Amino acid sequence: MHLPEAEVHALMRAEHGDPFAVLGPHETPEGLVVRVLMPGARQVGVVHAASGDPLAVLQRQGDSDLFSALVPAAPARMGYRLHVQWEDHAALLDDPYRFPPVLGELDAWLLAEGTHLRPWERLGAHLCELGGARGVAFAVWAPNARRVSVVGPFNQWDGRRHMMRLRRECGVWEMFVPHMAAGDAYQFEILGADGHLLHKADPYAFGSRLRPDTASVVRQLPPPATLPPARAAANRRDAPISIYEVHLGSWRRKNGHEWLSYRDLAETLVPYARDMGFTHLELMPVSEHPFDGSWGYQPVGLYTPTARFGAPEDFRHFVQAAHEAGLGVILDWVPAHFPTDPHGLARFDGTPLYEYADPREGFHNDWNTLIFNWRRTEVRNYLVGNALFWLERYGVDGLRVDAVASMLYRDYSRPPGEWVANEHGGRENLEAIDFLRRTNRVVGTERPGATTIAEESTSFPAVTRPPEDGGLGFHFKWNMGWMNDTLAYARTDPLYRRHEHRKITFGLMYAHSENFVLPLSHDEVVHGKGSLIGKMPGDDWQKFAGLRNLYGYLWAYSGKKLLFMGGEFAQRAEWNHDHGLDWHLLEYPTHQGVQRLVRDLNNVLRHFPALHELDCEPQGFEWIVHDDEQQSVFAFVRRAKDGTCVVAVCNFTPEVRRGYRLGVPAPGAWREVINTDGEVYGGSGVGNGVVHTESLPWHGRPQSIDITVPPLASVYFVLT
Repeated sequence: MHLPEAEVHALMRAEHGDPFAVLGPHETPEGLVVRVLMPGARQVGVVHAASGDPLAVLQRQGDSDLFSALVPAAPARMGYRLHVQWEDHAALLDDPYRFPPVLGELDAWLLAEGTHLRPWERLGAHLCELGGARGVAFAVWAPNARRVSVVGPFNQWDGRRHMMRLRRECGVWEMFVPHMAAGDAYQFEILGADGHLLHKADPYAFGSRLRPDTASVVRQLPPPATLPPARAAANRRDAPISIYEVHLGSWRRKNGHEWLSYRDLAETLVPYARDMGFTHLELMPVSEHPFDGSWGYQPVGLYTPTARFGAPEDFRHFVQAAHEAGLGVILDWVPAHFPTDPHGLARFDGTPLYEYADPREGFHNDWNTLIFNWRRTEVRNYLVGNALFWLERYGVDGLRVDAVASMLYRDYSRPPGEWVANEHGGRENLEAIDFLRRTNRVVGTERPGATTIAEESTSFPAVTRPPEDGGLGFHFKWNMGWMNDTLAYARTDPLYRRHEHRKITFGLMYAHSENFVLPLSHDEVVHGKGSLIGKMPGDDWQKFAGLRNLYGYLWAYSGKKLLFMGGEFAQRAEWNHDHGLDWHLLEYPTHQGVQRLVRDLNNVLRHFPALHELDCEPQGFEWIVHDDEQQSVFAFVRRAKDGTCVVAVCNFTPEVRRGYRLGVPAPGAWREVINTDGEVYGGSGVGNGVVHTESLPWHGRPQSIDITVPPLASVYFVLT
């Protein structure tokens, strides 16, 4: 009945590798023995679970905190509880070591194989009832750990009290902890393979405490969320898509400094974005992260909406409010890297478990972060499951995948000799490519209608082609080349733009090679780059006119639209994550005008299929004027599936172009539906109204119109 002293000492030091082999009920030649490790207890008894009748008083072994005794087998097998007498009170507790394994054999098999489609249904912390007791089932992957315990306020953070069972077939430690409830904090105390004691947040936690606290929090697994049919249709490549990119912590502040909660944002941000005509909100990362200044791009809790703005159910409420307002929600998702914070994934079990061991593969020099080990099936499964989790459990419409280029190339931002080639001697990361394809395949199969968007800054081929056709399987890709060329052109003094003409025309060489999003994102208004209006040359009038013209050109060009918050009303200051936007600027007519223009551009985008249906098809765009370098004027046709069209004309100089003859696709009356120089937007009011075609061939077309092109402005014409 008594254990060897070596095992007792191992239990007391929390170094026993298999506590379930000795604690709890065990058959011995003498009968059924119950052993309990209960540090701080004066006396421990065993009582019948149903009747409360005493079955035995356990005896202390030596001067340890290990108690044991023979108990009547039949009633004990029906269920028993522990009556524990502490120094100043007594408690009736369930013995965590009397419960069976948490994981089923199939779960263990799939987790070991790395093919468990929804690993978050088994790993992490799950409220449940087991053996007649209510509590939490814990499971964590840490195959190289010597010992893993669940610790928290419920056991005084004592790693001896709830040492877990190792399922060797899959490397997962598991345990049912009775009496725990929603809202309880916990961590995993891990005796690492290297002998160091670690305290780790749960990689699969559904909740967390607010930084600087690093504990995870027991939360109910969110129920499945349906994606309304209208939302799926709104994510299609032929749909009007205009994305408002937002950093939740700095969109607006209460009292100048307090964060808005998820529920506050549902009542303010959602109706604002709807009224502005945007179709989607894209949220910079909401996964839990320790450092505000990372903007969420160094996450430690990939399954946890950050506690900064409320509880997980509050975030779910925000998503539902967006859907009810007709808005989609896209989350910034960061599988490219993770931080080195000691409570996170770094050296999780005392070994480089989630990251590559070799720093030439596993460390990002640019960001001082770690790189996921794409070779490990368990790591790939962790992240593929995470993608599906946000889509399926919170009902978000899509994921924008950050820093894809850094995943695709082994030599990304590394000098020669400081990277490891793939098995063929090449620079591509074949494991990461396989991961991205699998993620997109799973999303497409399990969540049809959801969308994935790649932030990919190179010319890697077929990013938005299906995996079965050799592509990566994304639905859309950010057009970084267009963004860089366009902003470089916009920054150029209009006097010299004729020398930079190709920056506008070159983009059409590849504009339809992928399904593109045109991003004017947060990356363009930070780190000394200034605001969008700050990039515009000239005096204040020219700056505002130039920004309105930039938007007019963007909304007419082939591709889905994305604008970072503040850009819609010409925020003057560079974005600062510690402060809300400068909403007071809307007291001024010039800023009001820009905001009104963006609203009208969004409404025109929705109203005219020619501006969105064939965004990703070459037949959706046709140049009229692309060679007027001297006047820096461009004109093009956008077409819908039924052949209807919108003609856009953009003048990138402050000179009014009167008597500008333009060949048009069809005879009739052409009406101006957008003029970024309109007085209502703060412009000079130079415009055309309705113009009629003449049978005068121009630009290779039999019909033409004579128009006035306003200064630093874009105008759209439609056939009435």
